Amino acid sequence: MSKSIFIPFSLTAGILLSCMKGQHVDLVIHNAKIHIMNDANSVEEAMAIRDGKIIEVGPERQILNKYRYDEELDALGKDVYPGLTDAHGHLLMYANQKLGVDLTGAKSMDEVIYRCEKYAAKSSNKFIIGRGWDQSLWSNDSMPTNLKLSKSFPNIPVCLYRVDGHAALVNDYLLKKAKVNSQRVSGGQVSMCNGKPTGILVDNAMDLIAKHLPSYSLNQVKEAILEIQEELFQYGITGVHEAGIDFKHIAMFQSMIQSEKLKIELYAMLMNSPENRSFVEKNGVYQFRNLSIRSMKVFADGALGSRGALLKKPYNDDPHSHGLLLTSVEDMNKVAQFCLKHGYQMNTHGIGDSANALILNIYKNAFQRNPDHRFRVEHAQVIDPIDFAKFAEYAVFPSVQPTHATSDQRWAEKRLGKNRLVGAYAYKSLLKQYGMLAIGTDFPVESTNPFLSIHAAVHRKNGQNEPLNGFLPKEALSFDEVIRGMTIWAAFASFQENKLGSLEKGKQANFVIFDKPMQSQAIFEQNYAWRTFIKGKLVFALDEL
Repeated sequence: MSKSIFIPFSLTAGILLSCMKGQHVDLVIHNAKIHIMNDANSVEEAMAIRDGKIIEVGPERQILNKYRYDEELDALGKDVYPGLTDAHGHLLMYANQKLGVDLTGAKSMDEVIYRCEKYAAKSSNKFIIGRGWDQSLWSNDSMPTNLKLSKSFPNIPVCLYRVDGHAALVNDYLLKKAKVNSQRVSGGQVSMCNGKPTGILVDNAMDLIAKHLPSYSLNQVKEAILEIQEELFQYGITGVHEAGIDFKHIAMFQSMIQSEKLKIELYAMLMNSPENRSFVEKNGVYQFRNLSIRSMKVFADGALGSRGALLKKPYNDDPHSHGLLLTSVEDMNKVAQFCLKHGYQMNTHGIGDSANALILNIYKNAFQRNPDHRFRVEHAQVIDPIDFAKFAEYAVFPSVQPTHATSDQRWAEKRLGKNRLVGAYAYKSLLKQYGMLAIGTDFPVESTNPFLSIHAAVHRKNGQNEPLNGFLPKEALSFDEVIRGMTIWAAFASFQENKLGSLEKGKQANFVIFDKPMQSQAIFEQNYAWRTFIKGKLVFALDEL
């Protein structure tokens, strides 16, 4: 009798236990410090995930008792954050740099030539394209000429882009092929000496040689992008705001996503061109799996390092130049109206104080039509103090890259003079105006490494902990502000705050478990992702390298 009673009781207990722990999920992360990045700055211990989305985040005992799961991961007490987003990067530019000559860190023109010769000896290409030289690292900060380059490579096209991508050094072979002489270029400059081009083309002048440059194969570019994706995953980066693509690139990204190779969240900005505008008119706000397109990229000016940034007063080290306006005010106004009509965002490259002032005045009209336009200024690098309040008045979103401050600090005062430094690289001041910042790296102009960005933003120092007291330290951000700029604020900057940026119920399960505790030390310390997940699937494991 007792046996016949015991069996039903056991079944009942099992049914009750099954009901108590009845919800099935794919994955449970536990024994973790899960930083949700919500308004309350909550930190929890465990997280349940199903079908690529977060089902619940809470205390460990609650999650483990409530859910049945196919997989569980003990996070070993490590920090878990939403997957980081690089809010301003260049996958395509970086891919081309990987396929060509990497000139990053070259200490002289002779080293540039040496790297090109080394590349040519191994490459089957009958052309040389390189990127990354920076004359401010050389003994003379003057722009180079192509004299040595043309002597070393007289019979093939050679084009070497400066680190910022806003100037190029090309050899005489390419200049002759493109028939470049002393012609004036709107928004650009052909450097001349004694009536002859020196080989330096600045900003829009680079368009003169563009169609004469061979290109890499589609497969080569795809492979390079996948290499970059792995590099980003190792840092816990699960999303990139790709700062400038063309219509022809959309099909390539779609095919990579279709084959399930490109997994990173890609928020792409379309360059301002007739073909790209036609795409917008036909498709509107566009979504293809992890590819989102709803913004247009416009260049107001050039870069400070190549003296193409548009300044209100002349350059301190070149009193004859104010820099360059790359897109007319009339055309920028037209783009703004186009974006408003189609529900798109306008993301405008603005470095100099004059360029930023022009952008802000154009965005004023956007605010009057749609207060939630989320138009962005990419870089917002030098701002006249009288213009800061306009970021708040017109709801203009600043998108900044902290490592630019620590890279440029060697020569920024030389370009701007001491007075204009007051409004330069002013991330704290910008944050006080808008209340949010989107933070990126601008790779490959700078490293993809987000920990360098954190260190630069919080301590205003580079990876070598220079300068000693920090560069313009009053503009430092807190650690929490920087992480928000790479997570929830970056999501808001791309209209994706309901999907990405925090580890809240219902959002996509893109997250990173960091190898070391996430904190910002006065002395730079490198960190990596221990595990990186996209849509609840493991895409990177540190111990599998």
